[in-house]
Order: sequence, then C-alpha cells, then structure tokens
Amino acid sequence: MSDWIKAARLRTLPLSLSGIIMGAFIAKWRLYREGGIWDWRIFALALLVTLLYQILSNYANDYGDGVKGTDAKRINEAEARAVASGRISAKQMKNAVILFSVLSFVATIGLLYVAFFPDFMKEFYTFIGLGVACILAAIGYTVGKKPYGYMGLGDLFVFVFFGLVSVCGSYFLFTKTFSWDMLLPGTAIGMMSMAVLNLNNMRDIESDRLSGKNSLALRIGFKNAMIYEMILLQLPLILILVFLGVNGFIQAQNYYVFIVMILLLPLMKLRRNIMTVKEPKELDQYLKQVGIMTFMMAVLTAFGLNFFN
Repeated sequence: MSDWIKAARLRTLPLSLSGIIMGAFIAKWRLYREGGIWDWRIFALALLVTLLYQILSNYANDYGDGVKGTDAKRINEAEARAVASGRISAKQMKNAVILFSVLSFVATIGLLYVAFFPDFMKEFYTFIGLGVACILAAIGYTVGKKPYGYMGLGDLFVFVFFGLVSVCGSYFLFTKTFSWDMLLPGTAIGMMSMAVLNLNNMRDIESDRLSGKNSLALRIGFKNAMIYEMILLQLPLILILVFLGVNGFIQAQNYYVFIVMILLLPLMKLRRNIMTVKEPKELDQYLKQVGIMTFMMAVLTAFGLNFFN
C-alpha cells in the first residue's frame, strides 16, 4: 500500500485543489451578493473529482515514463518512480490507470448531476465532454505513441486544465454563468501550475535529453527556462490584484480583501532562491514550495472575499 501512496505523489495534491478553491469561493462571494445559494455538495464533489484526476494523472505519468524508459534515465528524481524501480509492475499500474479513469468518470457524473440536473441539461452534457477531455489529458501527458508531454506541450495543457478549466469551470458549476473577469484568477492559478511543471522539467532537463522527452524547458534551454520561471512566478499576484480592482475593492477602500498580497514577500524570496540555483537537481526542493504558494493564493483570496467583505 505504501508504494501506491508514494506513486500517487500526494505533494502534488494542493496544487490540484487550488483551482477548485479559487473558483468555488469566488462563486460563493458573488452568489452571496446576488442572493443566490452556494451548494456545499458541489464543492465536496468537485474536490473529490479533482483529487481523482490528480491521482490518475500521477499514476499515468508513472506508467508512461516507466514503460518508455524515461524514469530509468532520471538521476535527479527525488521520488523514485514505482514502475521504473520495479516496486509496482507496469501491468498493475496500467490497471490502476484504468480503475481511476472509471472512478473519475463516475465521480464526474455525480458532480454534474448535483450541479445541473434536471434544469440545465445542455450544460450537463457539455461538462460531461469536458470531464472526458480532463481524463484524456491526465492520461495523455506520457501515455500513447505521441504523448503531448514529450512534444513540449505540457505547459499549455497544464495552463488550460489546472488554470482556466479548474477555476472557470468550478465557478460555472455554482453560478451557471461565465464571467470574463474569472479569466484573471484562472490565468493566475494556471501560471503557478506551469511554474511547478517548469521547475520539474528544469530539474530533469539532462535525463529528459537522454530519453528524448522534449519538454519546453529542454527546447528553450536552462537559462531561458529560468527567465520563463521568474515570469510565471511574478505575474499571478498582479492578476489577482487586477481582479480585485475591477470588482471595485480599491474604490470601496475595503483593503482587508487584499490579504492575499501578504504572499508578495515570500514569493519574492522564493524567486530569489530559485534564481541562485546552478545545478538542476537542487530545484526539487522548490516544487513543494511553489505548490504551497499556489494553494495559499487560492485560500487567501477566498478568505478575503468571504470573510472580510
């Protein structure tokens, strides 16, 4: 059982929860202002679904990199992958991927039933398609003849699914509407998620070169990937600030809502520490830190909107 828990890579879970928390609690704040009802069941099911997606993705990545021999060439991997190390067989991991695909789909149907049935059937079917796309994206990063992670497209998919789909999609589940300003927090969470992936790819840049995994970090080189990382870590708080500004908090002088800005200093220190790294393997320690920063950004934004406003 411990091997399966390690393969699930629980340290990545706060990152996957961030988008749900951001979208759900912005919806709660907006529904409260408009006299609407925020359904806690939708939130609980959305958390379950995103956790299943994340575990599915981690198992699929373990399986895909394992059967391709990518993990066998990784000399900087802090967490020894299960399939590559032989602790879990490729067949067992493949079965786990199938199992969690089914569980993810069933949980998605349950979530959409609570959120949309019976008054929003068009949205119900549309989100089923979106759920299937999420499952395929979780698997397709490393599995298949042409996994998109091996073509340098991982950053784009992470931005779309961890950022825009997670934040805007969860917001829609509650409000049944789309608001353009949700693209701001969606982009913020998406960029922080890209920062985690880019750090991971920078850490593995040499082993990925040997295995033929052409990540974006490998394509642009370590130095340019570091510049890219700094941009990804710089812009999200600015986007959150713009979101709060366009919703009138600056004019209303409701400054407690800006509690999320206390992350400015720790993020600044984190960027400075990352910039001093010379050896790719030293980047591993910052993966968890960026994930926690993403989670705290979502929690503090939610807290500021719902408890100080």
